[in-house]
Parts: sequence; structure tokens; C-alpha cells
Amino acid sequence: MAVTAQMVKELREKTGAGMMDCKKALVQVDGDMDAAIDFLREKGLSSAAKKADRIAAEGTTFILEQGNEAVLVEVNAETDFVAKNEGFQVLVKELATFLLATKPASVEVALESTMENGLTVADHISNAIAKIGEKITLRRFEIATKTDADSFGPYLHMGGRIGVLTVVEGTTDSTIAKDVAMHVAALNPKYITHDQISQEEIDHERKVLTEQALNEGKPENIVAKMVEGRLRKYFEEICVLDQPFVKNPDQKVGDFVKAAGGTLKSFVRYEVGEGIEKREDNFAEEVMNQVKGN
Repeated sequence: MAVTAQMVKELREKTGAGMMDCKKALVQVDGDMDAAIDFLREKGLSSAAKKADRIAAEGTTFILEQGNEAVLVEVNAETDFVAKNEGFQVLVKELATFLLATKPASVEVALESTMENGLTVADHISNAIAKIGEKITLRRFEIATKTDADSFGPYLHMGGRIGVLTVVEGTTDSTIAKDVAMHVAALNPKYITHDQISQEEIDHERKVLTEQALNEGKPENIVAKMVEGRLRKYFEEICVLDQPFVKNPDQKVGDFVKAAGGTLKSFVRYEVGEGIEKREDNFAEEVMNQVKGN
């Protein structure tokens, strides 16, 4: 079957692959459009595999709300440039929509789940890798729920560099929940209240503070009292309701929420790439390796 320019154009529009690759695929499968798509998918999967050892520590966070449900997702890429790519942004929204609709138990379950286009999430991402040319990973997501009497606080900082989703019960004023989300983005608390801190963490911090006080030469008979005071200060630093509110440092976050008739039920904060070890590439060495054919 003769491969026409129109067929190449159609395949390119469907797959995003290069013109020559599309022509080669159509020739290979004697003009069968579906088989050509599969051919390019397989090639794309191969390309994705070559990128598997690369480090994807850039990317974006994204929040999608639908009624009383919302999802916060982090999707990583290798460079900040690609994170701003329109194709990457579309992929992120597609993933968020799918996650909110299906609510998989984990990222692993999500990757094996089948989307409306008949592809698994993993294959859908691999196709995007083939088009965009960088390693892309679905790193994590969190789904939140509320009632009609509550409010979500979605906040994306620096275009998605930090994403925060809060749930405030007892008020439908979403500006309250969003203000708390902005505070969480800025101060990065670990807990809502000190009741959530494990006894193990409390004991560990008490031990560290005790050694600290003794090393400062403080008398043993006042060390215990000092440590308890410092422990309370530590709680205030890591528990959001005890922190001074960023918009009004004279007021605690807990008092701000309470004044609005609300209760902070939950918060999730994602910062792109946090905890991922970023490789420092030596550009000169990379060029030399390419010259030597390594």
C-alpha cells in the first residue's frame, strides 16, 4: 500500500512522533494506521527505557477539585524547561483527572490501571516520554474529601513548585482554607497539633535537648525544666496550629481558623523534587565522553 503525505500527517498528529519516524512506521506495517501507532509506541517504550536511569527531580505539582473531592499530584521531569512544556502540562492534568476518578490505592496500582484510551497509566506516560524526550514519573498523589459544610484550600506556589491542599471543616469560606494553605507552603509544618507527634519523636527530641543543655554547662537541677520549655517551643515550630500566622504574626494559625468557625482537618504539602538526590552533571566531562564515543 502506498504511503501518502496525508497518512504521515495523520499519524504524526495522533502520536506526536517525528515525520520521518511516522513515514518509516507506515512503510514497515504496509500503511496500517493502528499497527503504525503500535510500532511507534513500541519504539517510544524503548526510548523511555533508555531514559530510565536519568534523574527526574524537576516537574510540577497540580491540584484538581471536583465537588467534594480533590487531588494533589506531583509529576516529575528532568528539566524545569520541560515542566513548562504544554504537552507535559496536559499529561499532568490527564493524570490528575484519572486519579481523582479512579482513586487507586497507590502509585504502583495507578501505573497498572487502564485509562479510557485503552493504555495503562505507565504506557500513557511512556508515550509522553517518547514525544517530549525526557524521563517523566508520576511520583505521588493524595486525594482529599470534604462535605458541603467544609472547604478546600488549594494553593500552588511558584507555578506549582510547591503544592498545598488543606481541608477546613465547619466553614464554606474557601479563602480561610487557602490562607492556611499559603501559610503551610511558607513555613512547612509537619503536624496539625502536637497530639500527632509520636512518643518516639518526643523522647528523641527530649534526649537531644537534654544533652544540648548539659553541654552548655547548665546545672543538672534546672536542665529538666529548661528542656520542657524548649520542647514546647519545638512543638510550636512544627505544629501548624501553634505557629504564628504568616499574614498576622500576632495571631496563631489555630486562633485564625477558630475565629472563622472552622477546624483544620488535614493538609498535604508537596515540594517538587524534595528528597530526590539530584545528580550534578559535569558538562565538560559529558562533552568529552560524547567526543570519545562513550
